[in-house]
Formats: sequence, C-alpha cells, structure tokens
Amino acid sequence: MTHNANREAWLQEAVRRLEPIFSKAGYAIPPVRVSCGFPASSSPRTTLGQCWPRERSGDGVNEIFISPKLDEPVQLLDTLVHELCHAVDDCFSGHGEDFKGIANALGLEGPARMAHASEELTVRLMMISQELGPYPHQAIVFPPPRPSNVSRNKAKCAQCGYEVTLLKRWASYGAPICPKDNIRMQEAEPETIENTEQTDSDRPARDEIRRAIS
Repeated sequence: MTHNANREAWLQEAVRRLEPIFSKAGYAIPPVRVSCGFPASSSPRTTLGQCWPRERSGDGVNEIFISPKLDEPVQLLDTLVHELCHAVDDCFSGHGEDFKGIANALGLEGPARMAHASEELTVRLMMISQELGPYPHQAIVFPPPRPSNVSRNKAKCAQCGYEVTLLKRWASYGAPICPKDNIRMQEAEPETIENTEQTDSDRPARDEIRRAIS
C-alpha cells in the first residue's frame, strides 16, 4: 500500500497502475494530467469526470478532472478509466464508435456516455485501490436543489377540469371563462417551479467534443 500526500499524487499514481490494463488491451495511455475538480462545461451535480483534448492544454497533454463528489477509490478508478479512454481517443469521437471500441476493450460496459467497469474489471480496480491506499479527500456533498422563486398561478374549471396558466399581468382580471362549459374557472394554489439542472446528456454532443468530454 502506498501513501500519497495529496489527491493529484494519488490520481497520477492511479494512472501509472492502470497502464498495464490499457497495454493488455492494445492501447497506450498518452501523457495526461489528472486533477480533482468540477467540470467546466456540464453540470457539476451529474458529471463525475471530464477529459479535455490536447489542443486545449498549454502543455499539449490531456487534462482530466475527477469530481470532488467522489471519494470512494473504486468508483474513482472506474471514472478515471472512462476518462482515460477519452484521452486515448483525444476526445475526437466523443462517445461514438471509436470511444466505444476502446471502452469495450478495456472492460467498460453499458451505454457509452455512462460506460462503467464490468465485474471483471471492478475486481482489478479493487486490487489497485488497495495498492494505492486511501484517497486523501472527503467528498463534497451537494444540497438538494432549492425551489426557485418562480411560481405559476392557475385556473381550473370545476366542471370539466380544463386548466390554464394565469399570467401575472392579467391577474387583476380574475379567472377566465371556461371555453367548454361557459362558466368562470376557479383559481388554484400557485405552483412552485423547481430549479432543474441540464445534464451532460441534454447537450449537443458534437459541439462539446473539442472542448471536453465527460
């Protein structure tokens, strides 16, 4: 078991210990720099790792960031293998066929964007995690999303259930007449609209490829 003084040292040593797995699959890990940090172009709540292409680095290397949300070593290594597959491809194919080929050869399974370690690879990662020792970091925990201040007033017909949203600027006029039953609709309690996060899977994939791949 090794003892790494900081997170980056642990992650860089992890890359070194993962090299034989990549070599056996027929791939060489390119020069990479791995750090603990939040993604720059996708949701920090949902993205566990991100790899930047060499052309975006002043040192001409793939820059990989592992989310501070993670502190469990096997999950860290699983995420790192996924991002290293992007580094091998230099982010050119996104989560396309070239990436899938690399990921499958390494022992990742599932949909490409969420490709994760198979049972066999997980056993290897468990062994590596024991060699690395504890990850010197405690996970950052996100609070649940708070409701926004946006609320919508609605009106509903008591007879047929027809429902409409009332805009603030017309609120003083009261509820409208139901177009079906020709009776005045009843105002309902305001509906609070919760904040929503745009996940990486909602973003146009091709636009992100030369920026970063998560």
